[in-house]
Amino acid sequence: MPLVNGGKIVDDSFVKLAVDTPLPESGDILVPAERFVGEADALLKRAGKVGVIWPNNRDIAELVPYLVKLAVVALVFPSFRDGRAYSQARLLRERYGYRGDLRATGQVLRDQFVFMLRAGFDSFEVKKQADAEAFMLTAKRYSVFYQPTGDGRITALHRRMQLRHSEGVGT
Repeated sequence: MPLVNGGKIVDDSFVKLAVDTPLPESGDILVPAERFVGEADALLKRAGKVGVIWPNNRDIAELVPYLVKLAVVALVFPSFRDGRAYSQARLLRERYGYRGDLRATGQVLRDQFVFMLRAGFDSFEVKKQADAEAFMLTAKRYSVFYQPTGDGRITALHRRMQLRHSEGVGT
């Protein structure tokens, strides 16, 4: 599956492991939530980066003690109608201050891409190469937004206020 990160199609250095797959001694791994919760200490001690695939029906607060050690949190969109991963992304960014890679996985559709960016997602696993290419273009298309969100961009209002302040208007 193509991975889009930073507006580019990139190689994924993470290997997805199932619950019962033997743990490699090194290398970057993505593990399911149930495995991560059961083996967190052992997983985090090994060589290589660790990421977790977190379902949208599981409480994100369970991850809080481990966030500084997780390189990737992959949030699952099981269907295009299920938006709980948006809420999880906002919580991770805004409430818990997660700064690692936030990955959208599952039913990642091109018409939802901008919303995913605004919720704080960094990378996107897509099913088709054509979607990956469309996502790259979309990431570059929009630069100004009116609503504040978890992606760290300033709003249009704040941008105007900064511009006025730098020009000395209204002082």
